Amino acid sequence: MHVLPSSVTADRLEIREWTPADVDQMDAAISASVEHLRPWMPWIAFEPASRDDRLERIRTWELDRSIGGDAVYAIFLDGLAIGGTGLHRRIGEGGLEIGYWIHVDHIRRGHAREASRALTVAAFELAEIDRVEIHHDRANQPSGRVPRSLGYSFIAEVPRPPEAPAESGVHCVWRITREEFETSWIACPVDAGVSRTSGARTARR
Repeated sequence: MHVLPSSVTADRLEIREWTPADVDQMDAAISASVEHLRPWMPWIAFEPASRDDRLERIRTWELDRSIGGDAVYAIFLDGLAIGGTGLHRRIGEGGLEIGYWIHVDHIRRGHAREASRALTVAAFELAEIDRVEIHHDRANQPSGRVPRSLGYSFIAEVPRPPEAPAESGVHCVWRITREEFETSWIACPVDAGVSRTSGARTARR
């Protein structure tokens, strides 16, 4: 099993492992977005977290990735932390699940979509990965637009006990296989202009 990458290439965004030097930016982004994230993110129940708790979390993530576990990344735009994302080994052998959250002041600007595309590309650079999934609660429609826009296939609705206040208890599962990925527009280099509708390369302006 390959170790997941410490950073991932995107277009506008810098996506890389959180480091202890990022702890204040992490705190600022989460603190500003608590009420926006609370309906959907179970981990918000443990906020506010102390600086020491955040540092310990960052060190734990770093160790976990280094020994072949999950990769948890920061999302930066022009040097500012605007969210988090990750590749998670929780859907079985050969699969990775993408998760994401965006700072409340930066939503609806395509950042979750760009990050998820970049992580999809990075996942399939690993020979052992044959599928990538994105999961969200059925009531969280904005989250569901991300996999749909990337050409993931809707697989199933799965009952699951709610873990956050607004969850419906129905989990939506989206998937893209390696075969689907290799013929999709998102497989084009992330820095090449690409038409999402046609899959053809376009000139960047």
